[in-house]
Order: sequence, then structure tokens, then C-alpha cells
Amino acid sequence: MTDEAGRDQEAVSKFVESFAAQLVEAGMQRMPARIFAALLSSDEGAMTSAELGEQLRISPAAVSGGVRYLAQQHMVSREREPGSRRERYRVHSNQWYEALTNREAVIKRWEGALREGVGSLGADTPAGRRMAETLAFFEFVDDEIAAMMERWRVHREELFGGSGS
Repeated sequence: MTDEAGRDQEAVSKFVESFAAQLVEAGMQRMPARIFAALLSSDEGAMTSAELGEQLRISPAAVSGGVRYLAQQHMVSREREPGSRRERYRVHSNQWYEALTNREAVIKRWEGALREGVGSLGADTPAGRRMAETLAFFEFVDDEIAAMMERWRVHREELFGGSGS
């Protein structure tokens, strides 16, 4: 069976499940991984709850929970269908950028907590030095992510032009 673009729906389904399995192996929850892979592989990059449920053979509650998780991770957004009360869930072309940027905010919070730990433990104690080294690592990672994301913006513009969606 083929879709409107002439793609083998079974092959697409196998890809979605395979990519989702890779995301699960990397630490993502199973249902959000399947939903994300389905959205990513759709031509519009957006689907309704009913469409996701039908494609993935999952309940509306499973779609809702998975989308909630993905929205919290800044990997999808919700939008209203024009003239309808139904929501569509959209994955954006810059979802990896958004997900990493969100992680950067977490790293900043960890840095603050680690600074406090160094102060509480004493910078000259073994625990304080270990905490200071951990803080230095996260400061390094934070700087590297910022520089890498800037290089990505330039590279993406060269490859694809514009800001995308």
C-alpha cells in the first residue's frame, strides 16, 4: 500500500519504529519517541491526535501523554487547525536546536547549584575540588554548546537558506 507521494506505507512504518527504537535506546520514553518519529517523517511535519493514533495504533490518551512530554522538551508545538477546535502537533525543522537550547538552560541551573556546592564544601576540600572540577566541566560544555549552535545556524543557512519552520 502506498501513500499520496507513492511511498510504501509499510516501509515508512518500519522506519518510524526503527528510529523510535534508537531514540528509546538513547533515553527517550517509548511513546514520545514513536510520536516524534511519526511527526518527523510526515511531509507536513504536523498531525492531529487522530492521525497519530491511527498511524501508530495507539489510544488518544497515549498520544496526549506523549505530546505533553515532547512539548515540555520543546520538540513539538501545538497549533489549532484553522476553523476547528482540533489541535495539530508540529515538529519544526529546528527541533534539535530547540532541544539542545533547552538542555543549555538545565546546564546553567546545574552550574548555579555546583557553585553553591563548592562554596558550601570549601574549595580546598577533596569534595569541594571535585565539585569545582564538575562545575568547570559544565561551564566548558555550556560554552561549547553556544559556539556549536552558532556554527550550526551559519551552516544551516548555507545548506537550506532561510529560517525554516
